[in-house]
Amino acid sequence: MSLTVAVQMDPLESINIAGDSTFALMLSAQARGHRLFHYAATDLNYADGRVWTRAHPVTVQQVEGDHFRFDAPVSLDLGADADVVLMRQDPPFDLGYITATHLLERVADRTLVVNDPREVRNAPEKLWVLDFARFMPPTLVTRSLEEARAFLAEHGEIVIKPLHGNGGKAIFKVGSDGANLSSLIEVFNTAYREPHMVQAFLPGVVKGDKRIVLVDGEIAGAVNRLPGEGEIRSNLAVGGTAAKAALTPREEEICAALSPELKRRGLLFVGIDVIGGEWLTEINVTSPTGIVAIDRFNGTDTAGMIWDAIEAKVAARTG
Repeated sequence: MSLTVAVQMDPLESINIAGDSTFALMLSAQARGHRLFHYAATDLNYADGRVWTRAHPVTVQQVEGDHFRFDAPVSLDLGADADVVLMRQDPPFDLGYITATHLLERVADRTLVVNDPREVRNAPEKLWVLDFARFMPPTLVTRSLEEARAFLAEHGEIVIKPLHGNGGKAIFKVGSDGANLSSLIEVFNTAYREPHMVQAFLPGVVKGDKRIVLVDGEIAGAVNRLPGEGEIRSNLAVGGTAAKAALTPREEEICAALSPELKRRGLLFVGIDVIGGEWLTEINVTSPTGIVAIDRFNGTDTAGMIWDAIEAKVAARTG
């Protein structure tokens, strides 16, 4: 089966091919004989029931500095000319991202969009996870300094982070003395219109923050991300390092609880974050990462597993 695959992502020249999950998916698709097109979310257009984009036919190769070649751009009708759309642009999960989900939703009955755009819109990482609060650390969502102070008094040490942040950016720890808490809430309230996430600090973060990837609800693998020197953040984008990881019984329980809902929602490629082997902190559905590191440690082929699932879904639609 040869598919036409439109990849909605950030500029290819800006990616790190050694660890980029989207690039790994593109290499795998190309090896299977699928035809690739690249475009940006800002290039989407709508008129008369059609959603189209200016897209470049693209070939990719694992050569740093020479990792892609564009052919002349074409007008690609995503509802008629594409079999699959990979929605893989990085957050922030802002109005531009939300608008892209609304436009892609208009072709999702004809073209398989991964992940399902409606469900991406309805499942922001730090809000949908509240549906599984039994697995989470103590959590407060607020803009109130008074509520944050009360939460700090109850839990001793806390972490504050933007509700729609990504990549480990703007995550702050506040100690039991509450130093700078009022200033921090003031800055957050100025920078963001939405509430903020406040959680009890988990000392287990020094042992890492595990990224577990699920493909169509099934566990594909995991990697432990260890924080750098003097850091509480373990995201690879802010200096964390990756290490081989196995799942704890609690993590397997979390995955089993999530699996039916991921399948029901059409969230085919998902990454969840678990601290200390037991505390679920995020469910990443917008543009999850981690498959390159997982495959490097485990000798697996997560990109291939994702394409197996995509091809099966396309075949079920057309058969």
